[in-house]
Amino acid sequence: MTITANSQLPNLFSQNLEDIANQTDGSLPTFGSELVYTQDGSGRYLSFYWQRSEVLGLNPEQIINGSHNEEIFAPVDKVAYLERLHRILENLVPEKLQCWFRYHQELCELELVICPIMPPLGTAATTVVVMGRLLQATVEQQELSTTPKAPTPIELALRSQQHQKLVNKITRNIRRTLDLDIIWQQTVDSLGKALKLERCIICPYQPSSSKVRVIAEYHQPERSSMLGLEIDVASEPAFAQALATLEPVVMEVAKYALCPEQKVLVVATCYQDQANGLIALAVRDECYPLTNAELELAKEVADQLGTAIAHATLYKELEAARQKAEEASRLKSEFLANVSHEIRTPLNGMIGFLKLILEGMADDPEEQHQFLLEAHQSSIHLLNIINDILDIAKIEAGKMELDCAPVQLDELFCGVESFMRPQAEMKNLSFRMQIPTTCDEIVVQGNYQRLLQVMLNLVNNAIKFTHEGGITITADIVQKKIQFQEQQFPGMVRVRVADTGIGVSLDKQDKLFQLFSQVDGSRTRQYGGTGLGLAISQKLIEAMGGEVHFYSLGEGLGSTVTFTVPLYQRPVIVSSTDKTDNNLDCAC
Repeated sequence: MTITANSQLPNLFSQNLEDIANQTDGSLPTFGSELVYTQDGSGRYLSFYWQRSEVLGLNPEQIINGSHNEEIFAPVDKVAYLERLHRILENLVPEKLQCWFRYHQELCELELVICPIMPPLGTAATTVVVMGRLLQATVEQQELSTTPKAPTPIELALRSQQHQKLVNKITRNIRRTLDLDIIWQQTVDSLGKALKLERCIICPYQPSSSKVRVIAEYHQPERSSMLGLEIDVASEPAFAQALATLEPVVMEVAKYALCPEQKVLVVATCYQDQANGLIALAVRDECYPLTNAELELAKEVADQLGTAIAHATLYKELEAARQKAEEASRLKSEFLANVSHEIRTPLNGMIGFLKLILEGMADDPEEQHQFLLEAHQSSIHLLNIINDILDIAKIEAGKMELDCAPVQLDELFCGVESFMRPQAEMKNLSFRMQIPTTCDEIVVQGNYQRLLQVMLNLVNNAIKFTHEGGITITADIVQKKIQFQEQQFPGMVRVRVADTGIGVSLDKQDKLFQLFSQVDGSRTRQYGGTGLGLAISQKLIEAMGGEVHFYSLGEGLGSTVTFTVPLYQRPVIVSSTDKTDNNLDCAC
């Protein structure tokens, strides 16, 4: 037999398929197939033939004319089926598949070949022809009791397939972002919408806390929101068990009414066997009891989410550390700019005055003495700046070591007054010092030189930033036992330095104790100094077992700085009836 090319064959084949699409009587003998039907892109049947129609009680006309809401013969997983149908129409490539269909009370597994009907050139395909055969069938049993019917093996398989797709979707979503808020909300939304849940919540978990807070939630409109609610883990067995075992837990959760009269699945999210969150969702009656495969899928979702939480948290911490490092670098640069100015100022003064003396520019010995005095004061100022810088370097390197011993408070106050009273009087400021009246000496535990340095720093700042009024330095005893460096002390002495100076605005006070951070660089330039006094003082006092605090009601309202130091021995305090004016009168 000779085969010749015939250009009319494609047209004839296409015409045959169009004829098939228009047939409703099922007479398709040329295909020799058990099942043949045609559909459009929406899944609507255009023609239908099945050899088993009469046996199964199927009416082809009802199948073709039936509405989508009352389909007699339809795929169980219709979404997946339509997705494949659209892909075939778009790619124009036939596909073979096995698919479960439902009709009346029966389920059947079919082997199908779906082929697109080729459209005229330049137009899109809209119709497919499907040929297939029956692989197996099962009858759904109707339960007469009110208890939920047990799912069939086929339904369990379909549920498992649906849940696996959901896990894949959630995994893809949480890998696209490192924003924890987005990760949490996308997860509850995906679970809630796909599984049609009454409620689904997520709670971050910290091992140091006994409570968890609902941070993300999905719920049906008729349910009240639980967002922000704190749940005590110890009083909720499902939560406690999930955190302890890191395994999914299904039980009733009545106390917080996640969903009344429904079972709740609780699973802990974890990373490297450490719990970092909880997922709780209401289980629908038709999905209960959950299979081992479904519990494993729940654990897989929790593991994926736990890993995402850990990575997002780590990224957030790294980002915060990076910003902190950049800010520290900026502050150090600004600090070095100010300090270089502060170092050059006294150094230029020393060089200038000494040059005048060397060149014989002093008119008389008295003026020469004055030049030497100015150079000496500049050298002291320069030494103080260098000492501050060295102290900060030691503190940052962790090399600040202090030898503590008993220190008499009145001796310390006398030393401060001898240095600071002349400076206050030069600015016409009042200068008042006061300590409690006691029958014996007040002795504190600390390092005398460092305590003197702290007080000189604080009082010098008070004088520097005060233009009128005065400075008051007082001390009082706090009779409360404390423990420091394995040694017990009978109390603390609180020293207070108050001034009537320029003050500090409330929003800038947190910068005062930060290393290299200055409240106002221009103000530092105006008044001089490195701006390290309070930061150094705080570190020194903390090394001696005390605390430093700063108080100011705002700009122009003065400032008060207090620090505490351990009391070496408890003094005998004079009663209030015996007290007289106890202004400190130092014989220095």
